[in-house]
Amino acid sequence: MSIVPKFVAASANENNKPTGAGLYARFAFAGAVCCGVTHGALTPVDVVKTRIQLEPTVYNKGMVAGFRHIIKNEGAGALLTGFGPTFSGYFLQGALKFGGYELWKKNFIDILGIETASNNRTAIYLASSAIAEFFADIALCPLEATRIRLVSQPSFATGLFSGFSKILKEEGIARGFYSGFGPICFKQIPYTMAKFVVYERAAEYIYGTLSTPKELLSSGAHTGVNLTSGLIAGICAAIVSQPADTLLSKINKQKGAAGSVTSRLIGLSKELGVKGLFIGLGPRIVMVGALTSLQFAIYGDIKRVLGATGGVEITKN
Repeated sequence: MSIVPKFVAASANENNKPTGAGLYARFAFAGAVCCGVTHGALTPVDVVKTRIQLEPTVYNKGMVAGFRHIIKNEGAGALLTGFGPTFSGYFLQGALKFGGYELWKKNFIDILGIETASNNRTAIYLASSAIAEFFADIALCPLEATRIRLVSQPSFATGLFSGFSKILKEEGIARGFYSGFGPICFKQIPYTMAKFVVYERAAEYIYGTLSTPKELLSSGAHTGVNLTSGLIAGICAAIVSQPADTLLSKINKQKGAAGSVTSRLIGLSKELGVKGLFIGLGPRIVMVGALTSLQFAIYGDIKRVLGATGGVEITKN
């Protein structure tokens, strides 16, 4: 069976379909919005998840009890702690991740040719997402460090700008912002690899089971496929990346300590054990499953609105 690249236009006027830098800028914008909005909206869940990881002896009765404990002792406003760095960080990260993923996928397809790329599409999904996420993490890391510090130490600063400035002034760029770069890569790169490859294969499977060809489906049907595939991808990605997420929270809780990041990670891993590394998995599955599902739905919808649907697909016909 021959392999044919599919180009799906969002508009009847093919001449107006964006290409080149304009196309990938639209991919990046769609990725920025979907990641910034979803992570920002789930800030309360992330606050509870981070508290469970950092203070398991206090927050030891589950996610719902964690919400109640924070509201009772700190007020409902505490659930929005870290919203600024969360939205800003993931807006930047989303642009580089989704835009970069589409770009690197296209580059690999151009290098290998469409038939070879289709036969090795899982490897291309993994490689493209890993490279894109590495660069996205460089932008995310300082804001994620600020977010964790605000959540773990509510009295540290009043918000994004004061917290960011205080860390920069007192600890510097390397120790203050990038002491967690190793664990954030260990978390985000496997997470993103699982996220994209599971999403792509799940969507391919779902479209393959439908009686109506993909090109003839309604926008609502495409959104439904994106939601379902994204939910499956999010659950898988959450499980894969949970140990590194716990280590990231631990290493960013306090000022940069002595010793290399690697030695600190090894020490924390031994201290926590396997069970400790998966503390907070339940809330994180809820959070990551929901946000990943919404991300792919929003991403697909924004691409359609912007006419940015000219990427090459390498699914089997």
